[in-house]
Amino acid sequence: MSTPFYVSPQQAMADRAEYARKGIARGRSVVVLQYTDGVVFVAENPSRALHKVSEIYDRIAFAAVGKYNEFENLRIGGVRYADLRGYTYDREDVTARGLANVYAQTLGTIFSSAAEKPYEVELIVAEVGAAPEDDQIYRLPHDGSIVDEHGSVAVGGNADQISSYLDQRHRDGMTLAEALKLAVDSLSRDNNGGERTLTAEQLEVATLDRTRPQQRKFKRILGRQLSRLLDESGGADAGDAADAGADAGAGESGTAAEGAGDKGSKDKGTKGKGASGEDGPEGEPLL
Repeated sequence: MSTPFYVSPQQAMADRAEYARKGIARGRSVVVLQYTDGVVFVAENPSRALHKVSEIYDRIAFAAVGKYNEFENLRIGGVRYADLRGYTYDREDVTARGLANVYAQTLGTIFSSAAEKPYEVELIVAEVGAAPEDDQIYRLPHDGSIVDEHGSVAVGGNADQISSYLDQRHRDGMTLAEALKLAVDSLSRDNNGGERTLTAEQLEVATLDRTRPQQRKFKRILGRQLSRLLDESGGADAGDAADAGADAGAGESGTAAEGAGDKGSKDKGTKGKGASGEDGPEGEPLL
């Protein structure tokens, strides 16, 4: 009878963690940002049938990256937990913190069990509150630990690089268009430092909007609404560039006019102002 090959518990857990991390890194990234009216979820996902962002309960949403069948099972389990708790007690008793604890127990049990492979998933559970300071965002890695996040968080793919980009640029009080632009810009960056162009068809976007009058705050942003928001953020940048160029042009005209006399100065000043007025509407977005 041969002697079983011995692996220390520390090495076994390290191997399982490495296995799960590699699987998660192969998935497309998901970004979650707080903005002035709630929380926005942005994922690179060209599929319209398989969602990476979903509603769990009234004010709670779920995002995941990794193996679809594994995080879909977790999503369904979370919906059942929320429905049962809300029916048994009260709808206000269903919280993102409670749901994150349930997911942490499930992932931790699977990760530490030698009978099955660890789940190759990383989850985000978010809840929108009555005010921005009441919003909750929890990140759950493959080992079942819970990380309380604030402002912005990214999982999957090159999450470290995206998180660093978000930390430098995210601020409180951003509008939905500004937060969406920041999220898309972060997702467009690859590991080599280059940039890609992501269109509305390649994105899955949803929000938890605290201003909605309905009890359920989750809403998907699709089609023309998503394209309009992307155009709005891009048009604002174009408008800023156009205004800057117009101001520079007006300054050069004024300098040249000083050498030509008072009358020439007035004429050129009028032309500069007219050029600026024509460039402004062209840079503004069409709503």
